[in-house]
Amino acid sequence: MSLNIQQARQLIQEFDFSKLFIRELGWSNPASHKAAPLLVGDETYSRQQIAQLLGVVVFEITSPSGQIPNSNQRLTIYRELVQISGENLLIFVDKNRTQSLWYWVKRDGQKLYPRDHVYVKGEPCDLLLSKISSLKISLAELETLSVIDIAQRLQAGLDVERVTKKFFAEFQQQHIEFLQVIQGIDKESDRRWYTSVLLNRLMFVYFLQRKGFIDGGKMLYLQEKLAESKQRGTDLFYSEFLNALFFEGFAKPLDARQPDVQKLIGEIKYLNGGLFLQHSIEQHYPNIAIADAAFEKIFDLFDRYSWNLDDTVGGKENEINPAVLGYIFEKYINQKAFGAYYTRPEITEYLCDRTINKLILDRINSSSPLLKGGRGGSLQFETITELLTNLDANLCRRLLDEILPNLSLLDPACGSGAFLIAAMKSLIYIYSTVIGRSKFFTDDYLENYLKKIESEHLSLNYYIKKRIISDNLYGVDIMPEAVEIAKLRLFLALVSAAHDVSELEPLPNIDFNIMAGNS
Repeated sequence: MSLNIQQARQLIQEFDFSKLFIRELGWSNPASHKAAPLLVGDETYSRQQIAQLLGVVVFEITSPSGQIPNSNQRLTIYRELVQISGENLLIFVDKNRTQSLWYWVKRDGQKLYPRDHVYVKGEPCDLLLSKISSLKISLAELETLSVIDIAQRLQAGLDVERVTKKFFAEFQQQHIEFLQVIQGIDKESDRRWYTSVLLNRLMFVYFLQRKGFIDGGKMLYLQEKLAESKQRGTDLFYSEFLNALFFEGFAKPLDARQPDVQKLIGEIKYLNGGLFLQHSIEQHYPNIAIADAAFEKIFDLFDRYSWNLDDTVGGKENEINPAVLGYIFEKYINQKAFGAYYTRPEITEYLCDRTINKLILDRINSSSPLLKGGRGGSLQFETITELLTNLDANLCRRLLDEILPNLSLLDPACGSGAFLIAAMKSLIYIYSTVIGRSKFFTDDYLENYLKKIESEHLSLNYYIKKRIISDNLYGVDIMPEAVEIAKLRLFLALVSAAHDVSELEPLPNIDFNIMAGNS
């Protein structure tokens, strides 16, 4: 049983973490919900068990000051609570229940490695959802799980390799067969490149249709259109339907489409973006032809897997998500001779966190000697968590107006975009926390900033991702096929932010952000 994303999102936004764990994640009630004092040094904190499972306990912690404790205090509190429950998750909550810090500790022998995530009320919670979705427990699982299994789930991260290798082998074979049936392109390297371009577009549409964003929610849109095309004639799907869908549907606003095209493709959202502009290969080879049978084989392969637009943890082994696309390219399509190697997500995310967080902290700490924050006087932040838990109006304004818009992050050998995606995730966390916190301050700039977002965008998360992709991320790679995948993954990450088709906005043109070339 999968997590009910809508219900879980609502409970997170309401700060009802007890119901989140018990009702949505399938955990059990604790022996007692009663709050108990916890004496740490000179401070008496309040601890309350809100859920438990097989000896793993979730605690809510509040401080006498009403503020979230600093990193040293949090670790001291953890050391006390680990005596009560050897495996635990701590949720530090401020007095007004508008800010939380989720805290767990990885143990390696005697060494402790704290992990935390700040969530502020009002901000998009997709990243937090992705982290806790692995904690969803079904009744059937309870009979076989142990405390070790639950503890491992607390630290679970996205593991792309969970998708069966059978899919990769089949996809690679389909890629080879597909390029062999393309007519009208005489150069083999161009056929291979165009195969990647076309399959990328089809996978993008596949993700959209499984999200319910195509033609009134048709989940089998491409398959149905292929069947309709075969009734009209032989091998018309590519030349008649797909070209209309790509270059008239997604690429043009509704009022610019021909009536016969509109009837053919149905209700399609205008998305713009380089993905649906005529490719240089299509301009060079105007007489491309592809038989219907090639698309039947591709769709047969796609149909055997579930397609999840969100890069969430704990996916089923037959689930395809956007991160898989980079994995396919870098690990299973043979590009080793060109120096293309798969980098695991935890490595890219760690490196991006270290780089981006330090860059932001350096600019915050050095640009103004006296930063008046919650603790008064001169503030020098040592970690991004300390910065995000001590935001005031001045810090929020400077981050949104000066620092975040002017960050330029370049991967000079971007491959299929692993580091770009990781960088985007790091920035989403910071952007969303700052914007969420800004709602609680009386400040003309921040109020106008939020009003503009609300008036121009239906989805805050979509706005944040679109701004990051347009303003902050840049990549170059010597392989054009890799650049195509990198763009596709960024577009999919953006589209995943929409929860309804009405929230979709035209994709940004990132042809000058992500480019093929020799760095």
